[in-house]
Amino acid sequence: MRRRRQCAWPYSQRIQRRSCPLRRQRVETLQGLRIGVPTEFFNEGLSADVGAAVEAALQQYEALGATRVSISLPRTKLSIPAYYVIAPAEASSNLSRYDGVRYGYRTPSYTDLADMTSRSRAEGFGQEVIRRIMVGTYVLCHGYYDAYYLQAQRVRRMIANDFQQAFAGQCDVIMGPVTPTVAKRIGDNRDDPTADWLADIYTLGVSLAGLPAASIPCGFGGADSSLPVGLQIIGNYFREGQVLAVADRFQQATDWHQRKPELK
Repeated sequence: MRRRRQCAWPYSQRIQRRSCPLRRQRVETLQGLRIGVPTEFFNEGLSADVGAAVEAALQQYEALGATRVSISLPRTKLSIPAYYVIAPAEASSNLSRYDGVRYGYRTPSYTDLADMTSRSRAEGFGQEVIRRIMVGTYVLCHGYYDAYYLQAQRVRRMIANDFQQAFAGQCDVIMGPVTPTVAKRIGDNRDDPTADWLADIYTLGVSLAGLPAASIPCGFGGADSSLPVGLQIIGNYFREGQVLAVADRFQQATDWHQRKPELK
């Protein structure tokens, strides 16, 4: 018999479905809910206004009956390089079908088949998409696959294991900021497109691990306190109902989701 190659995806392990006590119900108390707060989410890279808004949200959850526990996700910083190897590689592979023949946009002016494909992709894709396709094509090239893509998949598995260790006996949900800073204004970081990649440090690990998560408004920050701040709620596999119920309970007790920033 042929030996099956072990997959690096988080879903390759057998996961038992568990019943969720907060599923499909409008809860009035969060008594007994354990909220894991990663220490790596509250370091020197987090802006003071975002940290204050998230701290106030955590205190609100404690007032509703939840218990806060400190946890560690030690490979948080590795999520950025791992994600920006895996995601561009997948984009390069998946978007190769958009050649102007079978899918998507076709340039109106071309000389031959190769020119049509080249022009269609250059005109149809934005700069960020083209950037990711080029990075992904590079890491999938012969000689670089093992050095980059395969190593990133191994890091992905370790990141998923970090989350599972936290959920195993320490907490029911994990909470923290969505980004290290408040929402950016349109046009910010236009000269440095990769600067936005660093803002994903708190969310990329969740995507790599394949976990359900929700982001809800929890305050405002910035120089004039007009830019929104988000609270991230992360659940275990198949616990989408719990994540939504916990988020809904916060919105029952606060009105951040109804407030609008004063734009100037």
